[in-house]
Amino acid sequence: MNVEVRRVGPEAAAEVAAVVKAAFSARPPLDPPADALAEDASHVAAELRDHGGLLATVDGRPVGSVLLLRDRDTLWLRRFGVLPDAQGLGIANALLEAITGPEEWAVLARVELPGTIDFWTRRGFVEVDRRSPYVELRRPAASSYDVPDAEAMQELGARVGRALRAGDLVLLTGELGAGKTTFTQGLGEGLGVRPGITSPTFVISRIHPSLGEGPDLVHVDAYRLGGAAELDDLDLDASLDEAVTVVEWGTGVAEQLADSRLEVVITRAVADEATDELDSRRVELRRVGAQ
Repeated sequence: MNVEVRRVGPEAAAEVAAVVKAAFSARPPLDPPADALAEDASHVAAELRDHGGLLATVDGRPVGSVLLLRDRDTLWLRRFGVLPDAQGLGIANALLEAITGPEEWAVLARVELPGTIDFWTRRGFVEVDRRSPYVELRRPAASSYDVPDAEAMQELGARVGRALRAGDLVLLTGELGAGKTTFTQGLGEGLGVRPGITSPTFVISRIHPSLGEGPDLVHVDAYRLGGAAELDDLDLDASLDEAVTVVEWGTGVAEQLADSRLEVVITRAVADEATDELDSRRVELRRVGAQ
């Protein structure tokens, strides 16, 4: 069984809408009925266009999905569902593991569905409000990760990449050899761009085009730049809205590029100067500005 979770946009609206309808139709009848049952592919496409989502497949067959909505410092998980015949296969956990970021997570569950409420509480969510017919539950998302090696660094980058969308700005901070480019390689994998990401130190900026419907990746190394003025000379504004822009050594230089950003700070947890191998790292994610 091959389970895959990928970031999707409006191009996957029909698949996501079919999963949502089947998953919510299998639940007990509710009064009033679930809003999800009244939504068609056009509604789903609009939400995916604005905020994106995740689609889980088993051997290529869509079996689970979630719509993501960022509202300031909260990431709302909407229309979270798994097909009845795919439940018990770990699909729900795979969807949750593919979501990363420093925001607080939030969901709405129906009062009449205690099993659903229990599902979320067993995964660290806490009830914060109850206004019939809904229960609001929230969980602080992890903001720091212990990364033991290069493979884990790329995997974390891929998870972050699957949650990004066009217009996002990512600032990478860390000493030489900390793993910034390794993280970006994973991020590019998560975004689905052309592979072959290397440090752009000597060319300053590289564009890695998307292999699908997602945004391109603009990879910038600000190490040799003298300040914000030299960054402006790169004319990144031309691609900011359509691409995901990652700036290594961007702190203090690139903040003015967007009103909001994701800051990724990589520190060496165990110093190892005797080898070129990536030793243990701590990665902190901080989302700054309104989302």
